[in-house]
Amino acid sequence: MRKLASIVLFLVITLNSFGQKKNSPLPISHLTGDFYVYKTFHDYNGTLISANAMYLVTDKGVVMFDAPWDETQFQPLLDSIKAKHNKEVIMLFATHSHDDRAGGFDFYRKKGIKTYSIKLTDDILKKENKPRAEFIIPNDKFFTVGQHTFEVYYPGKGHASDNIVAWFDKEKVLYGACFIKSADAKDLGYLADSDVKEWKKSIEKVKAKFKNPKYIIPGHEDWTNTESLNHTLKLVDKYLAQKSSGKK
Repeated sequence: MRKLASIVLFLVITLNSFGQKKNSPLPISHLTGDFYVYKTFHDYNGTLISANAMYLVTDKGVVMFDAPWDETQFQPLLDSIKAKHNKEVIMLFATHSHDDRAGGFDFYRKKGIKTYSIKLTDDILKKENKPRAEFIIPNDKFFTVGQHTFEVYYPGKGHASDNIVAWFDKEKVLYGACFIKSADAKDLGYLADSDVKEWKKSIEKVKAKFKNPKYIIPGHEDWTNTESLNHTLKLVDKYLAQKSSGKK
C-alpha cells in the first residue's frame, strides 16, 4: 500500500510539473548547443498569440534576440536564464521596431544590458517616441561574443521596413523572427507595415546568402519545421497573385 501511494504521489507531482511547464507564460526550449528558444504570449484583438524569441549562451554572457512580447516576463526571463545557466544577459538585439521585438529596450537598458538595433529601426522608434536602443549597428555586421560568431543582416523590406535576421554559420541557425512565417501559417498576418512585393525579393536574398539552414526560427507559432522560409515565400507569392487578380 505504501509503495502504491508513493507511485501515485510521484505521478501527481510529475503531471503537475508537466502542466505547469505546458501552461507556463515563459516556456524555454533547448534548440541546439548553446541556443534556446523561448515563447511569450500576448492578447491581440481577443486572441492569445505566442511570440518566439531566442537567446545564446556564451562564455562572456547571454545574448538575447528580441525581448518578450509579454512585459510581465521581462524580469522572469532574466531570472530563468540566471537560474538555468548561472550567467547574466549582456546584449539584446531587436529584429524590428514592433512591440513584440523592441518593446523591452527601456527595461533591459536600465538593467545595464547593451541594446542594439539598425538605424531604420531607430528612426521608427524615434518617430513613434518609443524607447530606443543604446547602440545603432550597420545593416550587415558580424559579431563575436565569447566562443560564438554571428551575422546580423538586413535583407530589405518584408514584414516590416526594418526587419533583420541573424545567422549563425557554424550551427546553421537562421533566426528570422517576423520576417519568416511559421510553416503552419495560413496567411501573412499583420501587414500594416509590410511591403509584400519587396518581401519576395528579400526572402530570395536570404535564401541565396544563408544556405542549408538546419534550424529556422520564425516570429510566431511553431518553430520546429525548417520549411518555414519556403512556406513564407509561397504565402507571399499567393498574396501577390491574388492582389494582381483583384482578389483580397
